[in-house]
Amino acid sequence: MIKGSAPRALLATTIGFFFGVMAISLFGPTSSTLAAAMNLTPTEVGLLVAIPSLTGSLLRIPFGASVDANGGRKGFIFLLIMACIGLIGLCILFDTADVMQPGSLKGMFPVVLLLGCLAGFGIATFSVGVSQSSYWYSKKRQGFASGVYGGLGTTSAGILAFALPLLLKNFGFNTAYHVLTGVMILGLVLYAILSCNPPYFQFLKAGKSKEEAHAEAEKCGQELFPTGNAVESLKISAKVPQTWMLVLTYFTTFGGFMALTAWFPTFWKKAMGLDPMMAGALTAIFSILSALLRVPGGKLSDKIGGEKVSMGALVLLAVAGVLMTLPLGSVGLFVVSLLIAVAFGYNNGATMKLVPVYVSKGVGGANGWVGGLGAFGGFVIPPLMGHVVVLSPEHGYGLGFLIFTGLAIINIIIMGMNRRPKQKGA
Repeated sequence: MIKGSAPRALLATTIGFFFGVMAISLFGPTSSTLAAAMNLTPTEVGLLVAIPSLTGSLLRIPFGASVDANGGRKGFIFLLIMACIGLIGLCILFDTADVMQPGSLKGMFPVVLLLGCLAGFGIATFSVGVSQSSYWYSKKRQGFASGVYGGLGTTSAGILAFALPLLLKNFGFNTAYHVLTGVMILGLVLYAILSCNPPYFQFLKAGKSKEEAHAEAEKCGQELFPTGNAVESLKISAKVPQTWMLVLTYFTTFGGFMALTAWFPTFWKKAMGLDPMMAGALTAIFSILSALLRVPGGKLSDKIGGEKVSMGALVLLAVAGVLMTLPLGSVGLFVVSLLIAVAFGYNNGATMKLVPVYVSKGVGGANGWVGGLGAFGGFVIPPLMGHVVVLSPEHGYGLGFLIFTGLAIINIIIMGMNRRPKQKGA
């Protein structure tokens, strides 16, 4: 008898990722306060809000690939533990100074970055959970599973973008981060209780040979299987050209999702003059919509093919990036930001649908490459947008969105050159 089921596994990974990915919004809502406390430049603010995404993206590669070797449960738990340690460290640091006073954390920027990196470990749970879900579900339901997992899971970043300013206003800076730490610990406990490795890995742990475990897991409905260890999975997936096409599309839209979830609070406050609560609310709407639209994006990809959905979303993103440079006012720009959310959500759902389609024998490795290098956009893009502001203080906040237009056009060209018209499910 195996432990768990596909719905239970999807629930566990979604809950775990929901709490882990909150670190995307770790510093965005409080960037103005922290910038004053540490005397930061706009470029340094961009680095600050993006720093959790550094470890959150790069660690997806080895931990995603490790699922093909051990099933992923231990790796997922380890990542959440490290995230909790990072948040506890931030709480201790903030408790030692009056963060609301300018200059109170002068010289502590490297320490805050280091602790932010640790907190970002939770973001790396994505590639572990999506691989676990892929092994539990049939090929024809991959879009649904990855859409639910990524869609519902990533809503927490938007929720925190609004909840953190609310906590700051009503309970103070330090209490807000204490609450966040407690919530992360809760996520660790819930995942540890609910999670279960895919059937193949349970049979291996029970002492069966690879061949026996494969046969028994097939009887349980498992259709996708690893071909080797983590290193072999990375090598197999790296040899498939479409893996790198998906890396770039995910860099643009999931990395972009992470980047704008962290950057929008600064944009709405600095460029549009909105108060922190309104900035947090607009960011939350953008982020939650983008996350939830992964679900219909994945289901639509199951129906008409992931490449068609991805191509349409990228065209929309290219247009929306240009519109964000125009003087449309806060209401008009917010509407355009929702178009970006639609493009992000649908493309992210389509991308994860295509991973097992193109790389069926190295799903863990492919999810590691795509989830890791793709999410690296969340670290790269905010400092670039901050640098544009430095170069053009008057128009830089709007011009920075042309980065997404350029990336979308590059993606469209590469996808047109590398698509497989006859690939089933694509």
